[in-house]
Amino acid sequence: MEGETSRAIRTVLVLGTGTMGQGIAQVTAGAGYVTHVFDVERSRVDAAIESIRRTTDKLVQKGKLTNEARSEMLGALVVATDLEASAAEADLVIEAVPEQMDLKVAVLSRVCARAPSHARFGSNTSSLSITELGTRLGAADRTLGLHFFNPPPVMELLEIVRGLGTSDDTLAMGLTFAKRIGKTPIVVNDTPGFATSRLGVAIGAEAMRMLETGVASVADIDRAMELGYRHPMGPLKLSDLVGLDVRLAILEHLHREVGEQFRPPAILRKLVRAGRLGKKSGAGFYRWTDAGAEPLPIR
Repeated sequence: MEGETSRAIRTVLVLGTGTMGQGIAQVTAGAGYVTHVFDVERSRVDAAIESIRRTTDKLVQKGKLTNEARSEMLGALVVATDLEASAAEADLVIEAVPEQMDLKVAVLSRVCARAPSHARFGSNTSSLSITELGTRLGAADRTLGLHFFNPPPVMELLEIVRGLGTSDDTLAMGLTFAKRIGKTPIVVNDTPGFATSRLGVAIGAEAMRMLETGVASVADIDRAMELGYRHPMGPLKLSDLVGLDVRLAILEHLHREVGEQFRPPAILRKLVRAGRLGKKSGAGFYRWTDAGAEPLPIR
């Protein structure tokens, strides 16, 4: 039987409709939570829900999802046109806005001011301090990291980050929530990059340095990790999928907080400055088309 904390969660508010926010909303609605979806522009929310419709329609066609389950999931999605009104109904808030602490604090502060006293605040940040976030919100005991992986409907892992002030009850809620949405959780303490981002960007950055120094090509570096270490995707292709601007922001943060080993490679800065951000922009280390990903020459 679920505990008191988990029984209190009926409504989830997802902030942000980028790749991660959209995927998180699909996951929570699919698990039966009434899911309010908010972004700064109504058109972005409408586009995100339409994208979820198309994605889940394909799953029905492939026999991976029933029509009934799809209808229930879509029925659980609510367009949040009034952030404060949706906040007043939220039991759990999950922010998936860009990786800027001040932005996250600003958005969550608006929500925190109107949310019920029992509401919990989860951040999908991949590297920023949960302790700082909770402290600046004035709700350290109710704040934790809920770090999903791309794409959220497919990836099994949920990294739960415990800030210095995160309460036992809030952590228990996070673990119960992970089970309800079909994820396998790991619990890590609040440290720069947590566990997954720190390890992931270290491998990705080294792959970029190898490319810079001519060790091997984009395709062969990725193939080495896929076939030699059974990684499902090579580090350069994964960086494209995550977003090269996101990888750069994480590396810059870890460089400041941890040390020189996380200094961003020059090639990463060069691609980001050129607008080659990976899959979302159509090109990074690869050119991304409907036919697949093709390695690009890097000069």
